[in-house]
Amino acid sequence: MAEDRIRIDKWLWQARFFKSRTLAAERVAGSVMRVNGQRVTKPAHAVGPGDVLTFAQGGAIRVVRVLASGTRRGPAEEARLLYAELDGPPGAADGGSED
Repeated sequence: MAEDRIRIDKWLWQARFFKSRTLAAERVAGSVMRVNGQRVTKPAHAVGPGDVLTFAQGGAIRVVRVLASGTRRGPAEEARLLYAELDGPPGAADGGSED
């Protein structure tokens, strides 16, 4: 389902993992992002429901499963519906601050 897929930098921004899409794109390009265990270096890489993302944020490693692609950067409550934490509660290691 190509319509359910979205650029990884845009998804990370919409899901509120990064304060700007530019920061998300820089993180992806910096080779510290994995999708389903494979390293991704292009911000245009498409992700969708079911994909597992692993990336550094703050001082922690985040592991999340994409639940939905989303259509906008909405409030935090809406953003939280886009993913499921696979590595425990958010902020357990660093207080949960955004980059």
